[in-house]
Amino acid sequence: MRQLPIWLAAAWAMSLTMLGFMVVPMLFVHLPTPAMAGQMAAKLFSAQTWISVACGAMLLMTFRSNRLLVPVESARAATLFIVGGVLLALLVELAVAPRIVARENLALWHRWGSAMYFAQWVCALVVFKKMISALLPANAGSDVQA
Repeated sequence: MRQLPIWLAAAWAMSLTMLGFMVVPMLFVHLPTPAMAGQMAAKLFSAQTWISVACGAMLLMTFRSNRLLVPVESARAATLFIVGGVLLALLVELAVAPRIVARENLALWHRWGSAMYFAQWVCALVVFKKMISALLPANAGSDVQA
C-alpha cells in the first residue's frame, strides 16, 4: 500500500508517454488517411484525459488519507504538479479538442493542444520523480554485499 502513489504516478506518466509518443504517431503511419488517424487519435486522447483525472484524483486522495503514505513535504511539492497536469488534461479535452475536431484554425489549436499535452506529461514525470524520491530508500539495492 505504501507504494501506491508511485504506481499511480507511473501509470499516469507512462500512459501519456505511450499514447503521445508511440500510439498516435503509429496511427498516422499505418491508417489509410490522416483523417482516420485523427479521428482515432481524438478518441484515444479523450480516454487519456479520464485516465489522467483518475490518477490525479487518486494521488491526491493518498495524500489526504488517515494513513500517511507520502511525507507531507513531498505531498505538498507534488500537489501543484498534479493539479496542474489534471487541469491541463481537462483544458485540452474541453476547450482545445473540440476546436481541433471542428477543424477550426487547425494549426493553431493543434499547436496549443500539443503544448498542453507536453506540459501535462512534464507534470506527470515530475510527480513520478517526487514519489520515487520520497518513497523509495535512497540506497535501494546498495545493501547487496560482494
